[in-house]
Amino acid sequence: MNPIAGSIPPEEKICVVIPVYRVENQIQQVIRQVPGWVWKIIAVDDASPDQSAQRAQAVGDERLILLRHECNQGVGGAVLTGFSQAAQLGATVLVKVDGDDQAPLEFLPDLLAPILAGRADYTKGNRFFHSHQILKMPAIRRFGNLGLSFLTKAASGYWNVFDPTNGFLAIDAEVFRGLDLDQIHKRYFFESSLLVELNLLRASVVEVPMPARYQGESSSLRISKVLIEFPYLLLRSLLRRLWLQYFVLDFSVGSLFMVIGLLSLLFGVAWGGLAWWRSSITHIPATTGTVMIAVMPVILGFQLLLQSVVFDVQNLPRRPRTRLATLRRTRTGEKWDS
Repeated sequence: MNPIAGSIPPEEKICVVIPVYRVENQIQQVIRQVPGWVWKIIAVDDASPDQSAQRAQAVGDERLILLRHECNQGVGGAVLTGFSQAAQLGATVLVKVDGDDQAPLEFLPDLLAPILAGRADYTKGNRFFHSHQILKMPAIRRFGNLGLSFLTKAASGYWNVFDPTNGFLAIDAEVFRGLDLDQIHKRYFFESSLLVELNLLRASVVEVPMPARYQGESSSLRISKVLIEFPYLLLRSLLRRLWLQYFVLDFSVGSLFMVIGLLSLLFGVAWGGLAWWRSSITHIPATTGTVMIAVMPVILGFQLLLQSVVFDVQNLPRRPRTRLATLRRTRTGEKWDS
């Protein structure tokens, strides 16, 4: 199903949300590229110090709604404001499009298709699908995204997501209403923290291949944030997700693997450390039995923790969770294999 003009059911209301901050040279082009079949466009002026908001209004698009922040809240804060307003107005699908003209809007139908066909709750672009497209990305962003990708996979539990920081995304409005918005980061960690909250809802996520489009603009994301702040936020998100997903909301075989594996590993390390300390003090080598008591729990603990990772990889949410997704599959005549 391709959501193009004339094929979108009347009950579907697509709303594009654009965070607006220092994009006065690009914002008009972005708004003009939004297809005519999009229901509403919400631009959120995140206390931008330039003429971005005025230029957005000057386009004269009747679908445009301009919201303003008195103080800068970051890209995540702007998107959440726009999404919340769109959901209140009755939108059924929410789309985030950056105001810097990096999002390839010609791929908007591809981004929406899995949601409108009832096959996904959340979709996002993947700039790493084709090797020739990866080379178009500035080197510092390319290596930064590749490095953060694995960490975000672990933190969010979406091991199938390869481009977690891609800002071109769409979400079912019904799923958005179920999110804990207070737990979603308001600045550059927005996309990654959103994935964590989506997994706690067991929402289905699909990536859509699309090109990387860069035009020589500089990123306002500092390297210090990537190297210092992001790993801390990812670790905190990982621990929170594991605690809620495997010990609060559910208790499964994966939970047992984690508990027994961690206890075994800690016991082996503690016993081995104590034995090494005694040997260094007394100058008497540890016996074979003492060494084995340390080694066996370490090996067992490592294997069990590795099995818990395998369990987590296989525990991906695959079936869209909303009632509306079922109706969409029925409407399109698609069969769903769970």
